Amino acid sequence: MPNRSPSSSTSLAAGEPLYVVEPREPHSHTCTLILLHGLGSNGNKFGTELLETGVTSSGQTLTELLPGARFVFPTSKRRRSTAFGRSMLTQWFDIVRLADPSYLKERQLDGLAESAREIREIMAAELKRVQPQNLIIGGLSQGCAMSLAVLLSLEHSIGGYIGMSGYLTYQEDLESVIDDEVDSDDPFARPSGSQDTAVESNAVKAQALERDLLDLDPLECASLEKTAHQTPVLLGHGKADEKVPYALGEGAAQVLQNAGYQVEWKCYDDQGHWFKIPDEIDDICNFIASKVGWEVVKPTT
Repeated sequence: MPNRSPSSSTSLAAGEPLYVVEPREPHSHTCTLILLHGLGSNGNKFGTELLETGVTSSGQTLTELLPGARFVFPTSKRRRSTAFGRSMLTQWFDIVRLADPSYLKERQLDGLAESAREIREIMAAELKRVQPQNLIIGGLSQGCAMSLAVLLSLEHSIGGYIGMSGYLTYQEDLESVIDDEVDSDDPFARPSGSQDTAVESNAVKAQALERDLLDLDPLECASLEKTAHQTPVLLGHGKADEKVPYALGEGAAQVLQNAGYQVEWKCYDDQGHWFKIPDEIDDICNFIASKVGWEVVKPTT
């Protein structure tokens, strides 16, 4: 069984500890994954479900395949949810319509900014333990949206990003500030023409907008090297998702690609609003091994 140990630091929910699963073997910590839960959930529930039920086609869990990994699951603060009659729910930011995040999007800003600052603090604490290339962030549903906003705001690249069943906040605004010229035969191809110039311009422009949305100070001498564009991204989405439409996930992948990020997009037929077992867990492990470059323990025969 994985070594589950709450951190001494507090989560975003006042007084609630971070739900942390330490490496399986003492003193074997080599990498960290920070993964955010969806609306109405919490770090303990999401982390337990992901690490206990999320098995690969070989029957192995993420903790078995990544024995040196530390898994960190924060819990968001409780906020009044407009989408649920102003009930108090754990959510990273308020949202009015789940299936249409762009509707009255300004109500998201306070929560986005507050949560981003706190998530970045958790990242900073983990970066005292591991190098940036040994850190992955991501999340499910609203946790995916929140962590994507943080990714686009970063001043440096990290090991990787993993998003499940999510979307991109302020997608139309991001689309308006970046170039959208892509190969018509492959919507996820690199921008054509002057690629280096376009990628640099788009990555920097996306970062500037995101930092403004998250109420973060603008960077002095902004440049491609001061963005997270070299962070490999994996986005997966169920085509039968009844809560977050599949098109929102696909749109997020397209915007990130146009902003200069290397995006791997996975679609799962007949899958609703959750991660696909075992297919998506297989894809996550393959992504970590091939794109992030971490060692993943091979299944035993």
